[in-house]
Amino acid sequence: MQQSGAAGGRGCALFSVLGILFFQDAQVRGYVGEKIKLKCTFKSTSEVTDKLTIDWTYRPPSSSRTESIFHYQSFQYPTTAGTFRDRISWVGNVYKGDASISISNPTLKDNGTFSCAVKNPPDVHHNIPLTELTVTERGFGTMLSSVALLSIFVFIPSVVVVVLLLLRMGRKAAGLKKRSKSGYKKSSIEVSDDTDQEEKDECMARLCVRCAECLDSDYEETY
Repeated sequence: MQQSGAAGGRGCALFSVLGILFFQDAQVRGYVGEKIKLKCTFKSTSEVTDKLTIDWTYRPPSSSRTESIFHYQSFQYPTTAGTFRDRISWVGNVYKGDASISISNPTLKDNGTFSCAVKNPPDVHHNIPLTELTVTERGFGTMLSSVALLSIFVFIPSVVVVVLLLLRMGRKAAGLKKRSKSGYKKSSIEVSDDTDQEEKDECMARLCVRCAECLDSDYEETY
């Protein structure tokens, strides 16, 4: 029994045909020069074997001509000719039911319809879901939003840290200036520390003088 239907809510196509359940984005938007992923997942009632094949095709806008851009059967075979030469990459995993690919360095000429066909004998496809790709230039608004996000997460926190440090340094300088004007007096702890240090220095001086006197007396006795 064949069944087909569309999954609503997120612009995705969902098909169940002859034992294979397809899930593919109905519409994908991308930007010039930024890698685009074309998602295609499937679920087969049969175990995945080396007979499984995947074929991605492309049809330009307002055209009935299609071209093969990717083939998979145990190995990856991206196209070696045409518009997508050296720009198609395999990002799927057949054992996880993933037949997705990606397009690097997309241009406005890549706009069109893409289809993903999966065969896993005895399960085969019938109604193949389609994906409409729209590639556009990034507008000033998009670039501005990116700059704004960068400012929020990087620039603004840095400015806040610098301002806080400057405020702290300013308060410390103001405190020192205030102390110098009001005649700063040492606390009892600081006074006691200074007194102990002076006593230690005086003891060391006396000890040095005593040692010098002993040496002089010894020298006189030898004569």
